[in-house]
Amino acid sequence: MTRPSQDTGPDLWQCYGARRTRADRVAGVDGTFHWDWYQRNEPGAEILGSLDGMAVIEVGAGTGRQAAHLAGTSAASEVTALDSSASIHERCRRSYGNVPRLRVVLAEATSYLVERPSAFDVVYSVFGALDFTDPRRLLPAVVASLRPGGTLVFSTLGHYRNGEAAESWVRSAQLPTALADGTPATMERWVLELPLWERLLAQAGLDVVGVETVHDAGRGGGPPTATRIIRATRPAVRQL
Repeated sequence: MTRPSQDTGPDLWQCYGARRTRADRVAGVDGTFHWDWYQRNEPGAEILGSLDGMAVIEVGAGTGRQAAHLAGTSAASEVTALDSSASIHERCRRSYGNVPRLRVVLAEATSYLVERPSAFDVVYSVFGALDFTDPRRLLPAVVASLRPGGTLVFSTLGHYRNGEAAESWVRSAQLPTALADGTPATMERWVLELPLWERLLAQAGLDVVGVETVHDAGRGGGPPTATRIIRATRPAVRQL
């Protein structure tokens, strides 16, 4: 078990982790890989490309289901499930700690990635750290951790769940949540329009190579959503 490289503050995810584990089991998606909000559409893990012999990390891995799926079904050399929540990390460790080639890590994403230059071939996030960390901080760290030619793939909301448009400038929404003892708290989430994501990725040194939008009509009375799946690469070093 790896400890955080810096103080991650109050754990805002303990209640979420319990709900997420129950919801995955009820929905029958445990042991599968989905990018979209309601976890029922294509594409799946194949969008990551061939992982043969590659070092892969999920930033904001949550309960670890997606990372465990990759570790168990791909030929990646190692899959790291990284999360900053101690409670969710413990859930992931209990559920998937014995999966071969899966490494479960407790750390803040930005500092962890910066401390491991050119360590990974693939970085991905499924409504994870890319949604809940200022992209102006996280994206440069992702680039630092990627090997030349490496890939970043992440899914994020195309608009707010109430139907409001995504932000056209880098501004976070304040989401209500609660600590484990019930104390009210808030967390930040970045819901950004596609041209802004493309600009931020380019500024960080990444080339956008693919964007897919998955539309969900809703489930169980939930609102319609649009999931953006964005794929970008760190340019390979050019030979002079």
